[in-house]
Amino acid sequence: MDNHERRARRAKLLLAGLTVLVVGALAVGGVVAHGLIEDGNTRTPAAGPTAGETKPSAPAPAGSRPAMTPERAKKVSLNEPTGQRGGASTGFPHSPGGAISAVVHFWEEYAWMDDEKARQQLDVVTSPDATGYVDRQISEVRKLREGAGLPVSGGTPAGITFTTMVDAVRMRSLTDDDLPRGDVVHIWLSFDRYATTPDRATDDNPVKGDTVDFIVKWQDGAWRITDEPAYVAQRTFPVAYDPDSPFAWRDQWIQVRHED
Repeated sequence: MDNHERRARRAKLLLAGLTVLVVGALAVGGVVAHGLIEDGNTRTPAAGPTAGETKPSAPAPAGSRPAMTPERAKKVSLNEPTGQRGGASTGFPHSPGGAISAVVHFWEEYAWMDDEKARQQLDVVTSPDATGYVDRQISEVRKLREGAGLPVSGGTPAGITFTTMVDAVRMRSLTDDDLPRGDVVHIWLSFDRYATTPDRATDDNPVKGDTVDFIVKWQDGAWRITDEPAYVAQRTFPVAYDPDSPFAWRDQWIQVRHED
């Protein structure tokens, strides 16, 4: 099953779990993350499980120090945006933490079931060098809506609120001979997603531990999403994120701190 089909199926499950409550609406429708904690610290990922697997850690010998895991490590605190435009947060600093903050805010705010709002957001945060990227993403939103049993174009079904929460990030610097090191980064996110209604504040079938990745570069005073081929060719794939996995820590997964 490809990535689109998997997400369409999960979106359909989220909606189906609330059908009884909203039946009317449905009828119409390099620089690494660890550097934020310890400057100058670079790590080579140790051999471990591939994405989708979590290898259990062996018990620590008596008297030894427990293995470091994302849960035990210091979390990344997000920078607050200084602006808002087209439904997207803006104004993140030119730093590793700023890149992470820009991507996390974008994904948590992204109108992934509303093609018009999604286009407004993407127009703000996408690099002009990413030719056709916005149109391709809107096509994916519409395919996902269709796969979830909704009209191809439109907003989120009335009465349903989706909440996306990023749990952890993994960041690597990409190379560009014309840009300083750290100005192009590849960021993976591990996230949960919940669907609720005014009458039902909990989701019995949330999306848990899903992943998505973005490439962003510093351009015109902001972090902007891009899919330029030279950068896409440098993408790497992480081991599965697990808060208690030393393999996830060695692969540079780090938890995100959300302020209360």
